[in-house]
Amino acid sequence: MFFDQYYLILVVPTLILSLWAQIMVKSTFAKYSKISCSRRITGQDSAALLLKANNIRDVRIEATGGSLTDHYDPSSKRLRLSQPVYGVNSIAAVGVAAHETGHAIQHAVSWGPLGLRSTLVPVANIGSMFGPYLAMAGLILSMPMLLNIGIFLFAGAVLFYLITLPVEFDASARAIAILRSNNVLTHEELRGVKKVLTAAALTYVASALTAVMSLLRLILLSRSRRR
Repeated sequence: MFFDQYYLILVVPTLILSLWAQIMVKSTFAKYSKISCSRRITGQDSAALLLKANNIRDVRIEATGGSLTDHYDPSSKRLRLSQPVYGVNSIAAVGVAAHETGHAIQHAVSWGPLGLRSTLVPVANIGSMFGPYLAMAGLILSMPMLLNIGIFLFAGAVLFYLITLPVEFDASARAIAILRSNNVLTHEELRGVKKVLTAAALTYVASALTAVMSLLRLILLSRSRRR
Protein backbone atom coordinates (compact mmCIF):
# COMPACT_ATOMS: atom_id res chain seq x y z
CA MET A 1 0.00 0.00 0.00
CA PHE A 2 1.30 3.47 -0.88
CA PHE A 3 1.99 5.60 2.18
CA ASP A 4 3.61 8.97 2.71
CA GLN A 5 4.47 11.12 5.70
CA TYR A 6 2.78 14.19 4.23
CA TYR A 7 -0.66 12.63 4.65
CA LEU A 8 -0.04 12.11 8.37
CA ILE A 9 1.50 15.55 8.89
CA LEU A 10 -0.74 17.70 6.66
CA VAL A 11 -4.06 15.98 6.03
CA VAL A 12 -4.84 14.02 9.20
CA PRO A 13 -4.93 17.13 11.47
CA THR A 14 -7.42 18.82 9.13
CA LEU A 15 -9.59 15.70 9.09
CA ILE A 16 -9.65 15.78 12.87
CA LEU A 17 -10.59 19.47 12.71
CA SER A 18 -13.40 18.62 10.27
CA LEU A 19 -14.75 15.97 12.64
CA TRP A 20 -14.64 18.41 15.55
CA ALA A 21 -16.38 21.08 13.45
CA GLN A 22 -19.18 18.65 12.55
CA ILE A 23 -19.65 17.80 16.22
CA MET A 24 -19.71 21.49 17.13
CA VAL A 25 -22.31 22.46 14.51
CA LYS A 26 -24.62 19.60 15.50
CA SER A 27 -24.33 20.28 19.24
CA THR A 28 -24.75 24.05 18.82
CA PHE A 29 -27.75 23.60 16.53
CA ALA A 30 -29.28 21.12 18.98
CA LYS A 31 -28.78 23.53 21.90
CA TYR A 32 -30.41 26.52 20.24
CA SER A 33 -33.13 24.39 18.66
CA LYS A 34 -34.53 24.05 22.17
CA ILE A 35 -34.76 27.82 22.72
CA SER A 36 -37.79 29.53 21.22
CA CYS A 37 -37.73 33.08 19.87
CA SER A 38 -39.59 35.65 21.93
CA ARG A 39 -41.59 36.74 18.86
CA ARG A 40 -42.43 33.10 18.01
CA ILE A 41 -41.13 33.61 14.49
CA THR A 42 -40.35 30.45 12.51
CA GLY A 43 -37.60 29.70 10.04
CA GLN A 44 -40.05 30.15 7.19
CA ASP A 45 -41.26 33.44 8.66
CA SER A 46 -37.73 34.82 8.97
CA ALA A 47 -36.87 33.81 5.41
CA ALA A 48 -40.01 35.50 4.10
CA LEU A 49 -39.23 38.63 6.11
CA LEU A 50 -35.67 38.88 4.78
CA LEU A 51 -36.82 38.36 1.20
CA LYS A 52 -39.46 41.05 1.60
CA ALA A 53 -36.97 43.44 3.21
CA ASN A 54 -34.81 43.09 0.09
CA ASN A 55 -37.78 43.36 -2.31
CA ILE A 56 -37.22 39.81 -3.59
CA ARG A 57 -40.53 38.37 -4.77
CA ASP A 58 -39.53 35.57 -7.15
CA VAL A 59 -37.98 33.16 -4.64
CA ARG A 60 -40.15 30.35 -3.36
CA ILE A 61 -39.67 28.96 0.15
CA GLU A 62 -40.14 25.20 0.42
CA ALA A 63 -39.86 22.53 3.10
CA THR A 64 -37.43 19.69 2.45
CA GLY A 65 -36.62 16.47 4.24
CA GLY A 66 -33.73 15.71 6.54
CA SER A 67 -31.83 17.79 9.07
CA LEU A 68 -29.31 20.52 8.21
CA THR A 69 -30.13 19.99 4.54
CA ASP A 70 -31.13 23.64 4.12
CA HIS A 71 -29.96 25.32 0.92
CA TYR A 72 -30.77 27.89 -1.74
CA ASP A 73 -31.03 26.67 -5.33
CA PRO A 74 -30.22 29.60 -7.66
CA SER A 75 -31.19 27.67 -10.80
CA SER A 76 -34.82 27.32 -9.72
CA LYS A 77 -34.90 30.18 -7.19
CA ARG A 78 -36.03 27.82 -4.45
CA LEU A 79 -35.13 28.32 -0.80
CA ARG A 80 -35.40 24.88 0.78
CA LEU A 81 -35.58 24.61 4.57
CA SER A 82 -35.29 21.34 6.47
CA GLN A 83 -37.90 20.02 8.88
CA PRO A 84 -36.16 21.32 12.06
CA VAL A 85 -36.06 24.80 10.48
CA TYR A 86 -39.08 25.46 8.23
CA GLY A 87 -41.95 25.58 10.73
CA VAL A 88 -39.94 25.80 13.95
CA ASN A 89 -39.68 28.99 16.01
CA SER A 90 -36.29 28.33 17.59
CA ILE A 91 -33.21 30.57 17.53
CA ALA A 92 -31.35 27.91 15.53
CA ALA A 93 -34.14 27.69 12.95
CA VAL A 94 -34.27 31.45 12.43
CA GLY A 95 -30.49 31.65 12.13
CA VAL A 96 -30.18 28.87 9.56
CA ALA A 97 -33.12 30.15 7.51
CA ALA A 98 -31.73 33.68 7.55
CA HIS A 99 -28.31 32.45 6.44
CA GLU A 100 -29.75 30.57 3.47
CA THR A 101 -31.83 33.62 2.59
CA GLY A 102 -28.54 35.51 2.55
CA HIS A 103 -27.56 33.38 -0.45
CA ALA A 104 -30.81 34.31 -2.18
CA ILE A 105 -30.00 37.97 -1.57
CA GLN A 106 -26.49 37.46 -3.01
CA HIS A 107 -28.06 35.92 -6.10
CA ALA A 108 -30.59 38.74 -6.47
CA VAL A 109 -27.86 41.41 -6.42
CA SER A 110 -25.56 39.34 -8.68
CA TRP A 111 -22.83 39.21 -6.05
CA GLY A 112 -19.60 38.28 -7.86
CA PRO A 113 -18.15 35.54 -5.61
CA LEU A 114 -21.46 33.62 -5.62
CA GLY A 115 -21.55 33.65 -9.41
CA LEU A 116 -17.93 32.52 -9.57
CA ARG A 117 -18.61 29.67 -7.17
CA SER A 118 -21.58 28.52 -9.23
CA THR A 119 -19.40 28.57 -12.34
CA LEU A 120 -16.79 26.42 -10.62
CA VAL A 121 -19.23 23.68 -9.50
CA PRO A 122 -18.56 21.35 -12.48
CA VAL A 123 -14.82 22.03 -12.21
CA ALA A 124 -14.90 21.21 -8.51
CA ASN A 125 -16.89 18.01 -9.06
CA ILE A 126 -14.48 16.72 -11.69
CA GLY A 127 -11.41 17.86 -9.77
CA SER A 128 -12.39 16.30 -6.45
CA MET A 129 -13.59 13.10 -8.09
CA PHE A 130 -10.64 12.39 -10.40
CA GLY A 131 -7.79 14.75 -9.46
CA PRO A 132 -6.31 12.96 -6.42
CA TYR A 133 -6.61 9.51 -8.02
CA LEU A 134 -4.93 10.60 -11.25
CA ALA A 135 -2.16 12.29 -9.27
CA MET A 136 -1.54 9.20 -7.12
CA ALA A 137 -1.61 6.98 -10.21
CA GLY A 138 0.95 9.26 -11.80
CA LEU A 139 3.17 8.94 -8.74
CA ILE A 140 2.92 5.17 -8.51
CA LEU A 141 3.38 4.62 -12.25
CA SER A 142 6.08 7.31 -12.54
CA MET A 143 4.09 9.23 -15.12
CA PRO A 144 4.75 12.97 -14.57
CA MET A 145 2.16 14.07 -17.13
CA LEU A 146 -0.61 12.12 -15.37
CA LEU A 147 0.56 13.47 -12.01
CA ASN A 148 0.45 17.06 -13.24
CA ILE A 149 -3.01 16.61 -14.75
CA GLY A 150 -4.29 15.24 -11.44
CA ILE A 151 -2.80 18.14 -9.48
CA PHE A 152 -4.22 20.66 -11.95
CA LEU A 153 -7.71 19.16 -11.73
CA PHE A 154 -7.65 19.03 -7.95
CA ALA A 155 -6.46 22.65 -7.80
CA GLY A 156 -9.78 23.61 -9.40
CA ALA A 157 -11.64 21.89 -6.58
CA VAL A 158 -9.46 23.64 -3.99
CA LEU A 159 -10.27 27.00 -5.60
CA PHE A 160 -13.97 26.20 -5.20
CA TYR A 161 -13.51 25.50 -1.48
CA LEU A 162 -11.62 28.75 -0.99
CA ILE A 163 -14.22 30.86 -2.80
CA THR A 164 -16.93 29.19 -0.71
CA LEU A 165 -15.54 30.83 2.44
CA PRO A 166 -16.34 34.49 1.60
CA VAL A 167 -19.67 33.41 0.12
CA GLU A 168 -20.72 31.71 3.36
CA PHE A 169 -19.35 34.46 5.62
CA ASP A 170 -21.12 37.14 3.62
CA ALA A 171 -24.44 35.28 3.72
CA SER A 172 -24.24 35.10 7.51
CA ALA A 173 -23.28 38.77 7.78
CA ARG A 174 -26.23 39.80 5.61
CA ALA A 175 -28.60 37.64 7.67
CA ILE A 176 -27.48 39.03 11.02
CA ALA A 177 -27.55 42.63 9.78
CA ILE A 178 -31.14 42.34 8.52
CA LEU A 179 -32.35 40.48 11.59
CA ARG A 180 -30.85 43.24 13.75
CA SER A 181 -32.13 46.16 11.68
CA ASN A 182 -35.67 44.76 11.59
CA ASN A 183 -35.69 43.94 15.32
CA VAL A 184 -36.64 40.34 14.58
CA LEU A 185 -34.67 39.03 17.55
CA THR A 186 -33.51 40.37 20.88
CA HIS A 187 -29.83 41.11 21.49
CA GLU A 188 -29.44 37.86 23.41
CA GLU A 189 -31.19 35.87 20.69
CA LEU A 190 -28.89 37.40 18.07
CA ARG A 191 -25.92 36.17 20.09
CA GLY A 192 -27.37 32.68 19.84
CA VAL A 193 -27.79 33.03 16.07
CA LYS A 194 -24.16 34.14 15.75
CA LYS A 195 -23.00 31.06 17.68
CA VAL A 196 -25.01 28.76 15.41
CA LEU A 197 -23.68 30.39 12.25
CA THR A 198 -20.11 30.52 13.58
CA ALA A 199 -20.23 26.80 14.28
CA ALA A 200 -21.50 26.20 10.75
CA ALA A 201 -18.74 28.39 9.33
CA LEU A 202 -16.14 26.22 11.03
CA THR A 203 -17.17 23.29 8.85
CA TYR A 204 -16.43 25.31 5.71
CA VAL A 205 -13.08 26.46 7.11
CA ALA A 206 -12.16 22.87 7.98
CA SER A 207 -13.16 21.63 4.51
CA ALA A 208 -11.09 24.36 2.85
CA LEU A 209 -8.07 23.56 5.01
CA THR A 210 -8.38 19.86 4.21
CA ALA A 211 -8.50 20.63 0.50
CA VAL A 212 -5.51 22.99 0.66
CA MET A 213 -3.40 20.56 2.71
CA SER A 214 -4.33 17.70 0.38
CA LEU A 215 -3.20 19.74 -2.61
CA LEU A 216 0.02 20.73 -0.84
CA ARG A 217 0.63 17.07 -0.08
CA LEU A 218 0.35 16.14 -3.75
CA ILE A 219 2.70 18.95 -4.76
CA LEU A 220 5.29 17.92 -2.16
CA LEU A 221 5.06 14.29 -3.22
CA SER A 222 5.54 15.36 -6.80
CA ARG A 223 8.67 17.32 -5.95
CA SER A 224 10.13 14.55 -3.81
CA ARG A 225 9.70 12.04 -6.63
CA ARG A 226 11.55 14.31 -9.04
CA ARG A 227 14.63 14.47 -6.85
